[in-house]
Amino acid sequence: MAGLAASPLAAGAVAAGATEERILLWPGLPPGAPKALPKPKVELKSSAVGVRVRWLSGIDLPWLAVRHPEHPNGAAAIVIPGGGYRFLSWDREGEAPARWLTGLGVTVFILAYRLPGEGWAERATAPLADAQRALRLVRAHARRYAIDPARIAALGFSAGGHLAASLATRHGERLYRPMDATDRIAARPDLAALLYPVISMVESFAHVGSRDALLGPDATVEAARTASVETRVGPDMPPSFLAHGADDTQVPPANSIAMFEAIRAAGGPAALHLFEDGGHGFGLHLPETMQAAAWPQIFERFAARHGFLAARRTP
Repeated sequence: MAGLAASPLAAGAVAAGATEERILLWPGLPPGAPKALPKPKVELKSSAVGVRVRWLSGIDLPWLAVRHPEHPNGAAAIVIPGGGYRFLSWDREGEAPARWLTGLGVTVFILAYRLPGEGWAERATAPLADAQRALRLVRAHARRYAIDPARIAALGFSAGGHLAASLATRHGERLYRPMDATDRIAARPDLAALLYPVISMVESFAHVGSRDALLGPDATVEAARTASVETRVGPDMPPSFLAHGADDTQVPPANSIAMFEAIRAAGGPAALHLFEDGGHGFGLHLPETMQAAAWPQIFERFAARHGFLAARRTP
């Protein structure tokens, strides 16, 4: 079984001098490890509102960072930050969603997954192998964390949305040699939330940066088709929530539309919300005057309808 570890994290995630709880995904080196592992790197960037945020890269030993709610309700979520498969937007699309979800009683596991261009064999599936293993580990540790193994969601942002959607559609695909009993556990999430997600790798609206980072700049058409999530949707797709800004010029909203249409064509439950404004990468940081700022409350209602969260009582 993968180990539980307490490791220091660069500034801001936990109280000064404290350590965070981590679950290492793999017992030993991850599958397809290069001779020289990537060197962990944390870049500090200034957000649009002047707040310093971290971009993580050099993910050598992928992990889950555990965030505990004060009043757990048995639900769990794997939060998957974006970053174009080149870095992880750890604060805006990891820690911030974790604070929101723990406030709802959800136990959160932020996924630090391998970045495909950092020397891993089978680069196109290295992040997805991490996501599969992560979901299995959360389910395996359900009793430890007092969570319901049938109420585990995957929430992904941008390229992390592509990874969450890939997990929801390709959870049963064998991508690595089984390591232990954990790998006999189902990797299907019970609910998916895809926020301004990268979806297609073949259509005209594909996000070229994410495609090249995931597959390499010389990828074949067949490799791109395999990685296009809208082509992988089947009848076992979990209930899926999608939100996108109509004014997103980086990852066009046609990605979410294509995914929604594929899910509905397969007979699955899905909700798509296109907001007039919001742009790309809005996370939970928009002013209330912008339409996309409402997505967390809309998601809560969707999650309650599908049994992931309890419905809020109105006065």
